[in-house]
Formats: sequence, structure tokens, C-alpha cells
Amino acid sequence: MTRHGRTQVYTAGTGDLTTGKPPRPDDRLRVAGVSKAYSGAVALRLVDRGLPALDDTIGERLPRLPKAWHAVTLLQLLRHTSSLADYSADPRHRFDSRRLLDFVAGEPLRFAPGSLYAYANSDNIAVALMAEAVTGRRYEEPLTELVRPAGLRRTSLPQGYRMPEPYIHGYDVSPPAEPEDVSELGASGSWASGGIVTTPAEPGAFTSAYGGPSLASAGTRKEQLGFLPGGASEPAGPGTNAAGAAIFRYTTRCGELYGHTGNTPGYTLLAASTPDGARSLVFAVDTQGDKAVKARLPARLRTVQEDFACALPGDR
Repeated sequence: MTRHGRTQVYTAGTGDLTTGKPPRPDDRLRVAGVSKAYSGAVALRLVDRGLPALDDTIGERLPRLPKAWHAVTLLQLLRHTSSLADYSADPRHRFDSRRLLDFVAGEPLRFAPGSLYAYANSDNIAVALMAEAVTGRRYEEPLTELVRPAGLRRTSLPQGYRMPEPYIHGYDVSPPAEPEDVSELGASGSWASGGIVTTPAEPGAFTSAYGGPSLASAGTRKEQLGFLPGGASEPAGPGTNAAGAAIFRYTTRCGELYGHTGNTPGYTLLAASTPDGARSLVFAVDTQGDKAVKARLPARLRTVQEDFACALPGDR
């Protein structure tokens, strides 16, 4: 938890069951769906530079993609109202990240674009491809330009499955079986939608800018914060969730937070800040807290996350 540069760190358990080493704020981990906030930030910064516009379409920027998708806009992709089918991937296989949408190229749209909310990893793959199309550069380059000036030196988007040392080991915990270390899974199948590796400390600085008013212009921020009630991140965050453009509003009993959650085999994350960006919270667990994987864990995590939100330093 951070307020105006003052950080409080709370840890419990171990970061490596083999050695017994405790988790540390500067150890790496996978942030999974929180990566969507980073691709959203890249897109919004490019929008503020005049290219692309939020109403630019897949057909205009990515004409090789299926014609059925051509009317889908960048804003719809960021809001998860695009209706693109989601894709799945073998976590150990090395994929061409820029061809991930080929897995669902033959799938029809699920509803009229813009009419419904449906969280999909495909959306942020398309966002990153749009960023490449308008800049003529690989997505990793504008991503680096976003994170390096903010001092996020341990934030990266690797393609391989090896984790940089030292890292917090992630586990599949499925009793009565012993916990299985699933830390080293390939990131090429998630890429801009879920492949970022960073530390528990760095997403706090990022979300203070992204959730706060400093990253985007007033006009772009207004579109970013056009929240859709009932749109929840995956897994759902604390309190009542609403979906914006690659950002979520979490209305807790102690006020609102803006941010994103993520989960992948071995890791569950929440990174969020107060709307003014002055206070931030990063909550990380080294097992997957997905309702489809663990029925009770997500609700327990949301309760603890809300308690931490209410304990953010400073007056509320």
C-alpha cells in the first residue's frame, strides 16, 4: 500500500516452498490480466498523440483480420464490448503472439459490437496489434516507453517460460495433492493480454498514474472512465465492479478504487489506486484465485482485498 511515496508492505507465507524463502516486494511474479491495463495505457497514450482515435476500427487498422470484425472499434476492444470470441492456448507451447487471433478467426461475433460486456483476452491482443499498426513498431517498444520513465525497471513482457531470478514461485494448490510449482509457463500465448512479469512493488506506481489523472488527457480520461455497471474484471475485484476502458471501478465500503485484477496458473493479482492517484494497493497471492478453478477462494480474496482497501494510509 502506498500513499504519496510512503509504502507499507505486508507479507505472509512463503515465496518458495522448496527453500522456505519469504516473498519480497522486489521478487518477480506474473501479473496475468493486470497486463491489460498496460496495453490500455499504451493505447490511450497513443490516442492522446493523435493516432489512433478511439473510434478507429479493426477494418481501418487491421484489415487482414476477418471482415466480420471490421466494424469493431478500439474503444469497444478496451471496454470488452467488442464481441470477439476468446482464444485459449497451451501454456508450454511457444506461440507467435501476433497470430493468436487466428485461433478464433473463424468464429462469429457473439453479439452486436458495443451492445454487451464480455471479458475476452482477444480484445487486448487486438489493442496491441492496433498499436503496432499505427506506430510501425513492435508493441514492446511503446510499452517500454510507458514503463521506463516511471522507473519500472523490473517490468517486462517476456516470450519464453523462464522467470527471471529472484521470483515468487506460483503454485497450483489442489488438496489432497501436494502444491505443484507452475511458475514457469510460456507467456507467448497471453502476450499483451496477460504476459507481463514484474514485482509486487511496481504495479502500485503504474496504477497510481493509470488509475489517477496523470496518464491521459481530460477528454481521453473521460472515455476511459465511462464505466459499465456489472462489468467485472477476472477475477472480480473487491466491492461492486464496473468496467471502463481497460480499467475497472471497485466500489468498496470505504470508497472507490480504479484498477485491474488478473489471474493465471500460480498467481492472482489486484492493482488499484484511489481516483486521484494518491494512494495505491497491490495485492498478490501465489496461487490462482479463479472461480472456475477454486470455487471459494475468490470470495475470500475479495473480502481481504476490501479490508486492505479500507486500511490504505491517510484520511479516507
